This record gives sequence, C-alpha cells and structure tokens, in this order.
Amino acid sequence: MRDETSLSTHVSIKDGRGGIEKKLTGIPRKSQLALLVSPSVLWLIILLVLPLITMIGLSFQKSAFGPGSDVFTFASYLNFWQNSAYQSLLGKSLWISLVVAVMSIVLAYPVAYFLAFHAGDKQGMLLNIMIIPAWTSFLLRVLAWRLILGSNGLLNTFLMWLGVIQEPISGLFYSVNAVIITLVYIWIPFAALPIYVALLRIEPGLLEAASDLGAKPWQGFFKVTLPLSIPGVLAAFLYVFIPTVGEYVTPALVGGPNGLMIGNIIWDQFMRGLDWPMGATLSLVVMLIVLLPLIFMAKAAQQTGLFGGKSE
Repeated sequence: MRDETSLSTHVSIKDGRGGIEKKLTGIPRKSQLALLVSPSVLWLIILLVLPLITMIGLSFQKSAFGPGSDVFTFASYLNFWQNSAYQSLLGKSLWISLVVAVMSIVLAYPVAYFLAFHAGDKQGMLLNIMIIPAWTSFLLRVLAWRLILGSNGLLNTFLMWLGVIQEPISGLFYSVNAVIITLVYIWIPFAALPIYVALLRIEPGLLEAASDLGAKPWQGFFKVTLPLSIPGVLAAFLYVFIPTVGEYVTPALVGGPNGLMIGNIIWDQFMRGLDWPMGATLSLVVMLIVLLPLIFMAKAAQQTGLFGGKSE
C-alpha cells in the first residue's frame, strides 16, 4: 500500500466500466513543490536580489554616508559618462575578457576532443587530472605565476640559461600580457568541461556516416563535430567571459599599473575612496553591458534552435 504522505498529485481517471477511479502518483503538489524550492528562493533573494536592489539604490545617492545619503542624484552616472578614463578602462577590460575567452576555448577544445574521443578507459583519470589545479587556492595559482613571469622568475631564468635571451624580458610581468596568460591558465579547465560534455553528446554513427559518404577526417570534423559542439563552445565562452570582465585579483597581483581592469577601480571606489555610489554605478554598468549580449545570444539561440529548442 502506498504511503499517502508521499509526493503525489492525484488525478482521477475513470476506466471503461465507469465505476473505478485510479490515481496517478509521482508528481509533487503545488504546496509541496513550493516547500521544496523555498530554501533556494530565499537564498537567492538574500544573496542576489537584495544586494542588487541595494546597489541600485546606492548608485542614485550623493554619498553612502552622512547627509548626502538621503539625496537622490544622477551624479555618478554623469561622472561615468563624462569621464573617458572609466570608459577606456571598461573597454580595455572587455577586450582582455574577449581575448582570454577565445584563447581559453582554442586551447581547451583539443583537450576536450581528446578526452571525448581518444581517452578510452583513461577518460575519468585524465578528466580528474585536468581539474586537479582547481582544487588548490585561486590566490596560490595566481601567485605562482608571479614566480614564473617575474624578471628573475623561472621563465626568464630558463631562457637565459638556454642562451635564448641575454637579459630578462621586461614585458612579461606587470603587464596586460601577464594578466591574459594567468587568466587563460586558470580558465582552461573550466572552458574544457562544457565543450567535453557537448562532444560526448555527438552520436558516433554520425561520424561513421560521414566517413562512409567519403568525407575525410578533417571534413568530418568541420562539418559534423564542430557544428554540433557549438553549444558547448558558447557555454564555455560565457563561462569565461562573464566573470573575467569583473576580475580584480589577478590584475592586482600580476598586472600592475599597466594591467588594471575595471574590477580594480570598483574595488578602489568601495574600499579606498569610500565612494560607494560610484562603485555601485560602475558595477551596474558592467552588469548591463555583460547582460545585454547574453540576452541577445539566448534569444538568437532560441530562434535558431541551437540548443535544441527552436521556437515556432
């Protein structure tokens, strides 16, 4: 006998003889479903919705402290619009994020391809090896690149020992190049995972059919494998691009004055300048700039059926 307290929605169905009713079970009631999702909804409200509302309110204040906190103004938005330094730094951050996302995908795709099609029984072990660096502290991995890229670091010392260079390469450390190299290293495993999942979903029979029709391996890749893995590539791009735009730890540690990004300025506005309205304004501008292309890409994917759900 089934437990009456189990999650179920009872739907009455009369059989052909007209007297017996059967009940379908297994579908949660609305009240039970609300109870299940309420902890997650509460968590999102406290950690996402309320902070976002607070940020929006701060951006329209003259000051976060004192009498100015009650003054409604657009001064922070006008300051951003009139200050070309903010706009240039935002453009620079978007460019760095774009380069990091593209390079991460280019380097991660062969790794994901090998794991999906050629790793065989060692697939699980190699997958674990790929994500092992993520088990260590993000800060420690960034600091390790300070030791590698520094003027007296491992890379310069090794190249000088080989005789390739006579003096340390000065452009490696405290530069945009250092920021890009470090971020690409950090994000490669995370970019490879969605591509790997997309490649696993490809039916092997499609590649066999392409081969039977006379397609060479490289033709099968460009006409079958690559198009079918585009959802994973787009997911990897967004997974890398979005958090990189607001990055501030890596530029602060390996970028120096030449490698600053918009995240560093936002941090300075909140922590050093105590200009919370300006920091909130910059944060919202970055969020909107990242959100608009994301919405556009989602709608385009829905219209084209890229993720399997083409709208009629």
